[in-house]
Amino acid sequence: MSKQYYLVSQLPSVENLDSRQLPITEQYYRDLCGRFLDAKSVKIIQNLSLEPPKKEGKTGSAFLDKWNEKERCLRFALAQVRALKMKKEAEMLPAGCTADIIQAARTAVGMDSPLAAEEFLNEYRMETLNSLAPLDSFSVDAVIAYGLKLMLAQRMKKFDVETGKASYHKIYDEILEESK
Repeated sequence: MSKQYYLVSQLPSVENLDSRQLPITEQYYRDLCGRFLDAKSVKIIQNLSLEPPKKEGKTGSAFLDKWNEKERCLRFALAQVRALKMKKEAEMLPAGCTADIIQAARTAVGMDSPLAAEEFLNEYRMETLNSLAPLDSFSVDAVIAYGLKLMLAQRMKKFDVETGKASYHKIYDEILEESK
């Protein structure tokens, strides 16, 4: 347990990083955890992903299971709202989908800018992580929550307006070429 205190004390904050460089990389985080946590916890962290499995399953962490359930529900809600917007059939939402998840999906899908929608969803996900985070900031679940926050921050740093426009135009042009 004393190793976990040392681990957590070495993890720099990933909150409010609007324009700054991330303080550590995802690989450094995983390597650091590998030096200080037990084998079971390291395995959980090595398999950590922002994309939960489509089907429910136990990860070995109650916190991560709850996060995966919320994220899975959000993804299903987004798919359903998008499908309904296009007047297509949609899958049923999982039982764990709450009104706030459905509302977040509706808000994101209703936005004009895909970048604004992604930023909104990222903020929603951070708020969800903060609401689920354990009170004991030195627990393995707190280290897992940190990893997810780092991954979210890293993902948002990849978004660039000019690159996005270029990619959009490339895809749009390819679609036009295929339809000829």
